[in-house]
This record gives sequence, C-alpha cells and structure tokens, in this order.
Amino acid sequence: MNITITGKELKATDAIKNYVEKKLARIEKYFINDEIEVAVTIKKENTTSQIAEIYVTAKGTSYKAVTEDKDLYASIDKDIDILEGQIRKAKAKREKMQKDSSIKQMNFNGVEEVKIEDEIIKSIVYDLKPISVEDAKIKLKEKKGNIFYTFVNVDTGKVNVIFKIKDSNNFGLVEPEN
Repeated sequence: MNITITGKELKATDAIKNYVEKKLARIEKYFINDEIEVAVTIKKENTTSQIAEIYVTAKGTSYKAVTEDKDLYASIDKDIDILEGQIRKAKAKREKMQKDSSIKQMNFNGVEEVKIEDEIIKSIVYDLKPISVEDAKIKLKEKKGNIFYTFVNVDTGKVNVIFKIKDSNNFGLVEPEN
C-alpha cells in the first residue's frame, strides 16, 4: 500500500501518519495481493474545522471520502467508514454480477426436462360487458396477438366468442344454441 499524506495549513505529524496507516488496514483487507494507492490530504479550515480527504485507488477503481470535524482523528475515522462502505458495496455488486453471469452460463446437461401436459397452466379473468358483434370485432383487432374475444352479445344477452380465422382477415362467431 502506497500512502501519500499531504498537509495544507496543517502539519502531518508522525502521530497522524501512524494513525492513518493503522486505520487504512481496514481498507487493505479488501484488496489482498493488489496494489493500492492512497492519497490523504489534511487541512484546517477557519479556526474550528479540520478536513480529511482520502482517495483510494485499487484494481483500477477509485474511492473518495471527504469529511469535516472539529477533531482531525474523528474526521479520519469517518472517512475510513465511508470508504469501507463504498468498497463493500462495489464488491457485493461485482460478486452479484459474476454470480448472475455464471448462472446464465451454467450447463444443464443431464438435467431431465419435465413437461406438463393436460393441465391448466394459465388463467385469465376479465369483465364481460354487453357489446355488439361489430364492437367485439373492433376490440379483437385492437388486442394484438389475441385470437379470440369473449363478450356478452347486446342483441341476445348471451355469451359469445369472436375469433380470427387463421391465415385470413375474416372472423368467426361462436353463439350458444339456446
């Protein structure tokens, strides 16, 4: 881990350097055997605020945290917490993407496919409204992909089904006998 500490209007003492190195060990555990570049900037703003900025670059990804506090050590602690959260989130996202892609590439040889036959596998419920045969024909044309439309015939008061005749622009009508 390469750590660069820069102080602006504030001296980076050995105590601060040691504290930063100790706290960065929490970050280092996420990048075992990887080169990590860390740039820390500490500065004093007005008379009460001290700001710690930490930039971490590892595996081509950058993470950044900037916090302000009365106490520089508290600001460094907050930055480490923020960075650790960012790194954990990125790691979880990366693992999820790898898991999803590996599931898509799984080979299902030897897995027996089960076919379901003679079962109702889909059920559609809709409201039957009294309309004319011509209106039912228009409704069926509007519903792309459907091959039939069930309705209550306004003239007879009975349930009818209008359907498209295969390979033509014609329609068929199913009416009850009684």
